[in-house]
Amino acid sequence: MKRIGLIIVVGLVLGSSHFVEAQELSKHDILRVAVQRICPVEGTKLGEHGKPIKVKAGKEEIFLCCQACMKGKIDPKHWATIHANAIKAQGICPIMENDLPANPKSTIINGQVIYVCCPPCTAKIEANPPKYLAIIDSYYKKNLKRK
Repeated sequence: MKRIGLIIVVGLVLGSSHFVEAQELSKHDILRVAVQRICPVEGTKLGEHGKPIKVKAGKEEIFLCCQACMKGKIDPKHWATIHANAIKAQGICPIMENDLPANPKSTIINGQVIYVCCPPCTAKIEANPPKYLAIIDSYYKKNLKRK
């Protein structure tokens, strides 16, 4: 079931992906680059080919390793790795403050995927995006410091 969900999500992303280069990377974006770690097109480590490029893939904002990847397609294997990296880095539902389940639910706020333990938690996040984006950043920082 989990595999089917991933295939559907990847299909939606690939079917609706278009890349649009963004502005300079903010501190928030730099943190997200550290969590994402790899390029969704090539699978190379972000930063190996210069400053990562922020792009939009469907409703999500992600980072590519270089300008050349803007012409490429998202590799489903790399896409799954990126989401697994984010789930691991977040680790906790920002509403219930419990560990995320094996198959967490999610919502997208300002282009960023936020994982939760159950669907009702997404509504609470959507009611106060700045608060929960800050909480997720704190989870990311804590996780990255452990490495």
